Amino acid sequence: MTEQLLSTPLHAIHIEAGAKMVPFAGYDMPVQYPLGVKKEHLHTRDSAGLFDVSHMGQLRLKGAGAAAALEALVPVDIIDLPSGKQRYAFFTNEEGGIMDDLMVANLGDHLFVVVNAACKDQDIAHLQAHLPSGVELEIIDDRALLALQGPKAAEVLARIQPSVADMKFMDVQVINLNGVECIVSRSGYTGEDGYEISVPSGNAAEFANTLTAFDEVEWIGLGARDSLRLECGLCLYGHDLDTTTTPVEASLLWGISKPRRADGERAGGFPGADIILKQIETKDVQRKRIGLVGQTKAPVREGTKLFDAADNEIGIVTSGTAGPTAGKPVSMAYIATEFTTIGTEVFADVRGKKLPMTVEKMPFVPQRYYRG
Repeated sequence: MTEQLLSTPLHAIHIEAGAKMVPFAGYDMPVQYPLGVKKEHLHTRDSAGLFDVSHMGQLRLKGAGAAAALEALVPVDIIDLPSGKQRYAFFTNEEGGIMDDLMVANLGDHLFVVVNAACKDQDIAHLQAHLPSGVELEIIDDRALLALQGPKAAEVLARIQPSVADMKFMDVQVINLNGVECIVSRSGYTGEDGYEISVPSGNAAEFANTLTAFDEVEWIGLGARDSLRLECGLCLYGHDLDTTTTPVEASLLWGISKPRRADGERAGGFPGADIILKQIETKDVQRKRIGLVGQTKAPVREGTKLFDAADNEIGIVTSGTAGPTAGKPVSMAYIATEFTTIGTEVFADVRGKKLPMTVEKMPFVPQRYYRG
């Protein structure tokens, strides 16, 4: 028996647009359109790309204790998250591993949370098991989620609602777009300026058609979404992050808020805090996530083993692409800590050939978020 795939409210539009559809996180999703992955990637970097990310989980947390309850599950400052702002966070387990990464927005009277599609059911169960009485979890199943990304995204969306141009990176607002109440954040997963827009399912197709009617906007599939995020050093859960990887190993120290660290006023108090805070203090980890650039033209893909000059195995690639904008193969990998210095040469085993790669600082392509 084949599993019945779910579809987003925009499924028919993708078929009409000539998308190649693939199973992804239980959904039938567009991996590319007739433009092709490389041109979709470059178009997003140059203009504006539209992504259907409705497979992601959208949740509301309500109640006076919602921020404190969520803060008990993540190493992030949620209590002091200002209204109209959002923050990157991750659920940790008792071993300090990452269960999922997510976005948390304060909409004033409630928290709006977006979780990864593949972890949606697990995250909902995790929240339900830990939320105290008086905090209500609402699963939003009547809204689509669109991402408009690229240097012309703000110009395009401002034609519909001029006020979006005043938003800065990580701002979030409930805004009227095309006569419809939408939740709009100035953020995204491409490293470019842009917006993520939660729109009622019944209005999603009309809204998407309004956007793609602009000359600057093209539909972009999961293939280019992956290469765009990788070039900009953004992790993909289940590949670059998992339950066996701590935030310190994952080089995500910036994602642990200062108040939650050892010398903060609300230090610890999240699952695995003792392990994570000790790793921060001692810097004692055996491996770390780093960026690699190929010295040949061959892309080095996920699962490729890495070796030192003496042919000792030292790590593994977790994401890899040809790097359409970077102009060279780029990969993310976990390698033994002693090989993480920028400029270190390592060797990737690609079909029996040892291809030289160099440890390089991420992002490989500059992030262009609009900070005002």
